[in-house]
Amino acid sequence: MKFPFRRGAKPPVASSEDRMTLTQHLAELRTRVIRSMLAVVLGVILMLAFYDPVLRFIKRPYVSLCNERGPDFCTADLFSLGPLDGFTTRLSISTYGGIILALPVILWQIWRFIVPALHAKEKKYAIPFVFSSVALFALGGVIAYWTLDKALEFLISWSGENVKQVFPVDKYVSLVGLMVAAFGIGFEFPVLLVFLQLAGVLTPQMLLKQWRYAILIIFVLAAVITPSGDPYSMMALAGPMTVFYFIAVLIGYLNQRRKRAAEAAA
Repeated sequence: MKFPFRRGAKPPVASSEDRMTLTQHLAELRTRVIRSMLAVVLGVILMLAFYDPVLRFIKRPYVSLCNERGPDFCTADLFSLGPLDGFTTRLSISTYGGIILALPVILWQIWRFIVPALHAKEKKYAIPFVFSSVALFALGGVIAYWTLDKALEFLISWSGENVKQVFPVDKYVSLVGLMVAAFGIGFEFPVLLVFLQLAGVLTPQMLLKQWRYAILIIFVLAAVITPSGDPYSMMALAGPMTVFYFIAVLIGYLNQRRKRAAEAAA
Protein backbone atom coordinates (compact mmCIF):
# COMPACT_ATOMS: atom_id res chain seq x y z
CA MET A 1 0.00 0.00 0.00
CA LYS A 2 1.44 3.36 -1.06
CA PHE A 3 0.56 6.88 -0.05
CA PRO A 4 1.26 9.37 -2.87
CA PHE A 5 2.15 12.91 -1.92
CA ARG A 6 0.64 14.44 -5.08
CA ARG A 7 -1.55 13.45 -7.93
CA GLY A 8 1.23 13.52 -10.46
CA ALA A 9 3.94 10.93 -10.95
CA LYS A 10 4.72 8.99 -7.82
CA PRO A 11 8.29 9.16 -6.50
CA PRO A 12 10.15 5.88 -6.72
CA VAL A 13 10.53 3.80 -3.60
CA ALA A 14 13.86 3.80 -1.85
CA SER A 15 14.84 0.32 -3.03
CA SER A 16 13.38 -2.95 -4.19
CA GLU A 17 14.04 -4.38 -0.75
CA ASP A 18 11.13 -2.28 0.56
CA ARG A 19 8.68 -4.54 -1.30
CA MET A 20 7.66 -7.40 0.98
CA THR A 21 5.60 -10.51 0.43
CA LEU A 22 2.53 -11.34 2.51
CA THR A 23 4.49 -13.84 4.58
CA GLN A 24 7.17 -11.25 5.27
CA HIS A 25 4.49 -8.73 6.29
CA LEU A 26 2.98 -11.22 8.75
CA ALA A 27 6.40 -12.03 10.18
CA GLU A 28 7.14 -8.32 10.51
CA LEU A 29 3.79 -7.74 12.22
CA ARG A 30 4.49 -10.53 14.70
CA THR A 31 7.90 -9.05 15.51
CA ARG A 32 6.43 -5.59 16.10
CA VAL A 33 3.62 -6.95 18.27
CA ILE A 34 6.03 -9.00 20.39
CA ARG A 35 8.33 -6.02 20.94
CA SER A 36 5.37 -3.81 21.89
CA MET A 37 4.10 -6.44 24.35
CA LEU A 38 7.55 -6.77 25.93
CA ALA A 39 7.67 -3.00 26.39
CA VAL A 40 4.24 -3.10 28.06
CA VAL A 41 5.32 -5.95 30.36
CA LEU A 42 8.41 -4.00 31.43
CA GLY A 43 6.23 -0.96 32.07
CA VAL A 44 3.82 -3.03 34.16
CA ILE A 45 6.68 -4.40 36.24
CA LEU A 46 8.00 -0.88 36.82
CA MET A 47 4.56 0.34 37.87
CA LEU A 48 4.19 -2.58 40.29
CA ALA A 49 7.47 -1.59 41.91
CA PHE A 50 6.22 1.98 42.48
CA TYR A 51 2.55 1.19 43.09
CA ASP A 52 2.09 3.08 46.37
CA PRO A 53 3.53 6.43 45.18
CA VAL A 54 1.52 6.13 41.96
CA LEU A 55 -1.69 5.44 43.91
CA ARG A 56 -1.08 8.50 46.11
CA PHE A 57 -0.54 10.60 43.00
CA ILE A 58 -3.79 9.33 41.45
CA LYS A 59 -5.73 10.04 44.66
CA ARG A 60 -4.38 13.57 45.08
CA PRO A 61 -7.17 15.44 43.19
CA TYR A 62 -9.88 13.60 45.15
CA VAL A 63 -8.12 14.08 48.48
CA SER A 64 -7.58 17.79 47.79
CA LEU A 65 -11.24 18.20 46.87
CA CYS A 66 -12.46 16.48 50.04
CA ASN A 67 -10.08 18.47 52.23
CA GLU A 68 -11.27 21.70 50.63
CA ARG A 69 -15.01 20.99 50.75
CA GLY A 70 -15.04 19.18 54.08
CA PRO A 71 -16.24 15.75 55.28
CA ASP A 72 -19.89 16.62 54.64
CA PHE A 73 -19.17 16.73 50.93
CA CYS A 74 -16.93 13.65 50.58
CA THR A 75 -14.43 11.56 52.50
CA ALA A 76 -10.84 11.45 51.33
CA ASP A 77 -10.55 7.69 51.81
CA LEU A 78 -11.17 5.14 49.08
CA PHE A 79 -12.67 1.81 50.04
CA SER A 80 -12.18 -1.77 48.95
CA LEU A 81 -15.52 -3.58 48.95
CA GLY A 82 -14.33 -7.08 48.13
CA PRO A 83 -11.36 -9.38 48.78
CA LEU A 84 -10.24 -9.16 45.15
CA ASP A 85 -10.61 -5.39 44.77
CA GLY A 86 -7.11 -4.65 46.00
CA PHE A 87 -5.56 -7.09 43.54
CA THR A 88 -7.64 -5.91 40.58
CA THR A 89 -6.89 -2.26 41.41
CA ARG A 90 -3.17 -2.89 41.56
CA LEU A 91 -3.40 -4.77 38.28
CA SER A 92 -5.42 -1.99 36.64
CA ILE A 93 -3.04 0.77 37.70
CA SER A 94 -0.03 -1.25 36.59
CA THR A 95 -1.62 -2.04 33.23
CA TYR A 96 -2.64 1.55 32.53
CA GLY A 97 0.75 2.82 33.59
CA GLY A 98 2.61 0.11 31.69
CA ILE A 99 0.85 1.01 28.44
CA ILE A 100 1.59 4.71 28.96
CA LEU A 101 5.26 4.04 29.68
CA ALA A 102 5.50 1.75 26.65
CA LEU A 103 3.73 4.22 24.35
CA PRO A 104 6.92 5.53 22.66
CA VAL A 105 7.98 1.96 21.85
CA ILE A 106 4.50 1.04 20.62
CA LEU A 107 4.29 4.07 18.32
CA TRP A 108 7.79 3.41 17.02
CA GLN A 109 6.90 -0.20 16.22
CA ILE A 110 3.73 0.93 14.43
CA TRP A 111 5.75 3.35 12.34
CA ARG A 112 8.43 0.77 11.53
CA PHE A 113 5.71 -1.59 10.34
CA ILE A 114 4.29 1.10 8.04
CA VAL A 115 7.70 2.21 6.71
CA PRO A 116 8.13 -0.49 4.01
CA ALA A 117 4.97 0.80 2.30
CA LEU A 118 6.22 4.39 2.26
CA HIS A 119 8.50 6.22 -0.09
CA ALA A 120 11.89 7.55 0.92
CA LYS A 121 10.58 11.12 1.30
CA GLU A 122 7.82 9.94 3.62
CA LYS A 123 10.10 7.95 5.92
CA LYS A 124 11.78 11.11 7.23
CA TYR A 125 8.64 11.88 9.23
CA ALA A 126 9.23 8.93 11.58
CA ILE A 127 10.84 10.87 14.43
CA PRO A 128 8.38 13.82 14.31
CA PHE A 129 5.49 11.35 14.18
CA VAL A 130 6.58 9.44 17.28
CA PHE A 131 7.69 12.51 19.23
CA SER A 132 4.55 14.53 18.53
CA SER A 133 2.27 11.57 19.30
CA VAL A 134 3.91 10.94 22.66
CA ALA A 135 4.01 14.65 23.54
CA LEU A 136 0.35 15.19 22.67
CA PHE A 137 -0.77 12.10 24.56
CA ALA A 138 1.19 13.27 27.60
CA LEU A 139 -0.35 16.75 27.29
CA GLY A 140 -3.81 15.21 27.15
CA GLY A 141 -3.09 13.16 30.27
CA VAL A 142 -1.88 16.25 32.13
CA ILE A 143 -5.03 18.20 31.24
CA ALA A 144 -7.23 15.25 32.24
CA TYR A 145 -5.48 15.10 35.62
CA TRP A 146 -5.77 18.87 36.01
CA THR A 147 -9.54 18.84 35.41
CA LEU A 148 -10.18 15.74 37.53
CA ASP A 149 -11.09 17.61 40.72
CA LYS A 150 -13.62 19.77 38.86
CA ALA A 151 -15.12 16.67 37.26
CA LEU A 152 -15.40 14.93 40.63
CA GLU A 153 -16.95 18.00 42.25
CA PHE A 154 -19.54 18.17 39.48
CA LEU A 155 -20.38 14.47 39.75
CA ILE A 156 -20.60 14.48 43.55
CA SER A 157 -22.78 17.59 43.62
CA TRP A 158 -25.28 15.85 41.36
CA SER A 159 -25.80 13.09 43.90
CA GLY A 160 -28.07 15.37 45.91
CA GLU A 161 -28.21 16.34 49.56
CA ASN A 162 -27.70 13.86 52.40
CA VAL A 163 -25.98 11.38 50.08
CA LYS A 164 -22.75 10.09 51.58
CA GLN A 165 -20.02 9.62 49.02
CA VAL A 166 -18.10 6.34 49.36
CA PHE A 167 -15.94 5.57 46.35
CA PRO A 168 -14.61 2.05 45.74
CA VAL A 169 -10.96 2.26 44.83
CA ASP A 170 -11.39 0.23 41.64
CA LYS A 171 -14.16 2.52 40.36
CA TYR A 172 -12.09 5.62 41.04
CA VAL A 173 -9.00 4.20 39.33
CA SER A 174 -11.09 3.19 36.33
CA LEU A 175 -12.44 6.73 36.04
CA VAL A 176 -8.95 8.22 36.16
CA GLY A 177 -7.67 5.72 33.59
CA LEU A 178 -10.55 6.39 31.22
CA MET A 179 -10.12 10.15 31.59
CA VAL A 180 -6.42 9.97 30.73
CA ALA A 181 -7.09 7.62 27.82
CA ALA A 182 -9.89 9.80 26.42
CA PHE A 183 -7.83 12.99 26.58
CA GLY A 184 -4.68 11.30 25.31
CA ILE A 185 -6.43 9.72 22.32
CA GLY A 186 -8.35 12.93 21.62
CA PHE A 187 -5.11 14.89 21.52
CA GLU A 188 -3.79 12.56 18.79
CA PHE A 189 -6.36 14.14 16.47
CA PRO A 190 -3.94 16.65 14.85
CA VAL A 191 -1.35 13.93 14.18
CA LEU A 192 -3.97 12.00 12.22
CA LEU A 193 -4.98 15.09 10.24
CA VAL A 194 -1.39 15.95 9.36
CA PHE A 195 -0.68 12.36 8.33
CA LEU A 196 -3.76 12.29 6.07
CA GLN A 197 -2.64 15.54 4.44
CA LEU A 198 0.86 14.22 3.87
CA ALA A 199 -0.64 11.06 2.40
CA GLY A 200 -2.77 13.08 0.00
CA VAL A 201 -6.08 11.87 1.41
CA LEU A 202 -7.02 15.36 2.64
CA THR A 203 -5.93 18.86 1.69
CA PRO A 204 -5.77 21.96 3.90
CA GLN A 205 -8.26 23.61 1.56
CA MET A 206 -10.78 20.84 2.25
CA LEU A 207 -10.27 21.09 6.00
CA LEU A 208 -10.54 24.88 6.06
CA LYS A 209 -13.69 24.83 3.94
CA GLN A 210 -15.42 22.44 6.36
CA TRP A 211 -14.20 24.06 9.58
CA ARG A 212 -17.71 24.74 10.95
CA TYR A 213 -18.75 21.10 10.63
CA ALA A 214 -15.39 20.03 12.03
CA ILE A 215 -15.84 22.11 15.20
CA LEU A 216 -19.35 20.73 15.67
CA ILE A 217 -18.02 17.18 15.32
CA ILE A 218 -15.20 17.94 17.76
CA PHE A 219 -17.59 19.12 20.47
CA VAL A 220 -19.95 16.18 19.93
CA LEU A 221 -17.01 13.78 20.04
CA ALA A 222 -15.65 15.40 23.20
CA ALA A 223 -19.06 15.06 24.87
CA VAL A 224 -19.25 11.39 23.91
CA ILE A 225 -15.77 10.22 24.86
CA THR A 226 -15.42 12.21 28.10
CA PRO A 227 -16.03 9.54 30.78
CA SER A 228 -17.16 11.95 33.50
CA GLY A 229 -19.63 13.75 31.24
CA ASP A 230 -19.11 17.06 33.03
CA PRO A 231 -18.90 20.35 31.10
CA TYR A 232 -15.47 21.25 32.50
CA SER A 233 -13.81 18.15 31.08
CA MET A 234 -15.70 18.43 27.82
CA MET A 235 -14.54 22.02 27.26
CA ALA A 236 -11.00 21.16 28.35
CA LEU A 237 -10.94 18.47 25.65
CA ALA A 238 -12.87 20.22 22.87
CA GLY A 239 -11.03 23.55 23.18
CA PRO A 240 -7.50 22.23 22.51
CA MET A 241 -8.79 19.87 19.80
CA THR A 242 -10.26 22.88 17.98
CA VAL A 243 -6.96 24.74 18.21
CA PHE A 244 -5.09 21.65 17.02
CA TYR A 245 -7.43 21.40 14.04
CA PHE A 246 -6.37 24.79 12.74
CA ILE A 247 -2.73 24.08 13.54
CA ALA A 248 -2.98 20.93 11.42
CA VAL A 249 -4.46 23.01 8.58
CA LEU A 250 -1.57 25.49 8.88
CA ILE A 251 0.98 22.65 8.74
CA GLY A 252 -0.76 21.36 5.62
CA TYR A 253 -0.49 24.77 3.94
CA LEU A 254 3.18 25.06 4.85
CA ASN A 255 3.84 21.60 3.46
CA GLN A 256 2.07 22.55 0.22
CA ARG A 257 4.22 25.67 -0.16
CA ARG A 258 7.37 23.66 0.48
CA LYS A 259 6.47 21.08 -2.17
CA ARG A 260 5.56 23.73 -4.72
CA ALA A 261 8.87 25.51 -4.13
CA ALA A 262 10.73 22.23 -4.55
CA GLU A 263 8.85 21.46 -7.78
CA ALA A 264 9.56 24.93 -9.15
CA ALA A 265 13.25 24.56 -8.34
CA ALA A 266 13.34 21.17 -10.05
